[in-house]
Amino acid sequence: MKTKRRIISIDEEKCDGCGACETGCHEGALRVIDGKARLVSELLCDGLGACIGDCPRGAIRIEERAAEPYDEAKVMEGMVKYGSGTIKAHLEHLAGRGQRTLLARALAYLKERGISSPMEEEMTLNGRSGQLHGGHGPCGCPGEKTMDLRGEGASGAEAARKGGSQLRQWPVQLHLISPMAPYFEKADLLVAADCTAYAYGDFHGDFIKGRAMVVACPKLDDGLEIYEEKLRALIEDAGVNTITVAQMEVPCCGGLLALVRRAAEAAGRKVPVKRVVLGVQGGIKSEEWL
Repeated sequence: MKTKRRIISIDEEKCDGCGACETGCHEGALRVIDGKARLVSELLCDGLGACIGDCPRGAIRIEERAAEPYDEAKVMEGMVKYGSGTIKAHLEHLAGRGQRTLLARALAYLKERGISSPMEEEMTLNGRSGQLHGGHGPCGCPGEKTMDLRGEGASGAEAARKGGSQLRQWPVQLHLISPMAPYFEKADLLVAADCTAYAYGDFHGDFIKGRAMVVACPKLDDGLEIYEEKLRALIEDAGVNTITVAQMEVPCCGGLLALVRRAAEAAGRKVPVKRVVLGVQGGIKSEEWL
């Protein structure tokens, strides 16, 4: 039965049939047919959008519509035919996007059939050894390369004089981060709206310094349910100590705190949450622990 969910959509006018998206889709949901990329099976599309970064024409986007539910077992059935390299790429794809539930189903599929997991020594369901080190992220995009920046570069006043950064990790966009990354473990977490760093002059010194961070826009970003799942994993699995939500004073920005609250309510442990509201012309309008 079809349900409303995230799934890819292909603009045939933009698509030139180059086939780059096929390599980005580990599940085998995409094929180039008659010179155009086609979604050959809704069951195989997880809606995470790894293929988007591989499309040079911008012909693929994520939409929400009625579709057949994604079937991880069906995906794994196809993966095992191509050997351990393909299986490993798929598991890394799930791990890199914090998809703990799908990852558990994939590993269970292998275990039930007596198939050795190619990542058994690298990955555990609770996260720390599942982090990907070195190389590029699952879609092969250099922008998703996981980098631990702690201990690098200038700090404090020196950083300010040199125009340096207080950033502790890369990436920071919430869709791209992995909750299993080591720099999130027991960290003080900053959840910042996209606009905040532009409105507040000393954002690095007053907000990023000493914190792991993620950024998102609750109004314009797609996949807010994925955001909630990742935030919940940061609370429950990474065990973050505190969460500071930095938002703008405009009404739509309040959705960011709502995301954090829903994730915190769904998590199996409690974490202190602080809200900081920034003005559009700079300055702090209000701050409070909730």
